[in-house]
Amino acid sequence: MGYRQAAVLVSVSFFLGVLFICLNVDYRILFAPLTEDIVRDGFEFYTTFYNAPPAIKAVLHSIMGVGLLGLIGKLHKWDDSAMFFDGSSLAAYIFSLAVYLTVGIPACRTVADPVPNVDTKDDQVEALRILSAGNTIIIVLLGAVLALQAGEQYARRVEANILQQAEAQEQKSKTATATAADADKETKKDK
Repeated sequence: MGYRQAAVLVSVSFFLGVLFICLNVDYRILFAPLTEDIVRDGFEFYTTFYNAPPAIKAVLHSIMGVGLLGLIGKLHKWDDSAMFFDGSSLAAYIFSLAVYLTVGIPACRTVADPVPNVDTKDDQVEALRILSAGNTIIIVLLGAVLALQAGEQYARRVEANILQQAEAQEQKSKTATATAADADKETKKDK
């Protein structure tokens, strides 16, 4: 595993960790009967998340960039493995970034900082549900990236084992041919 693969795995794992923390709130919003306590918890959680210091937001976004650069760097190799595994990983990663940028940020803004006289409480609750659904979609996409990266490593190890076995078989056949040739020379000398 190289630095590019490590960059991808670190960034994806980091965001899965952040999203699993959010899942504590999201699960109740999506799959439990929606009560006032659940809505209040969701509002408080995502308001805190939205009002985080700029340094925390900068770290989150820079780690996103590290993962994207790692995938693009891995794709630069352009072999069959890179085209299938890394290309698919890049597509899933970009799709998860698109969901974050187009669904997550606006919905979080509506929950934490509603527009006065425009966003009602029902709009905020709907934005909270959309935000939770978007986070769940991102979890699935980032899980797919991890699965594709694991599949790539598995395929590379299987290929290395096959090449090693083929090389050992070739070496064995060369040794057998050389031994047979030496035996023929010995029998010719004896005659």
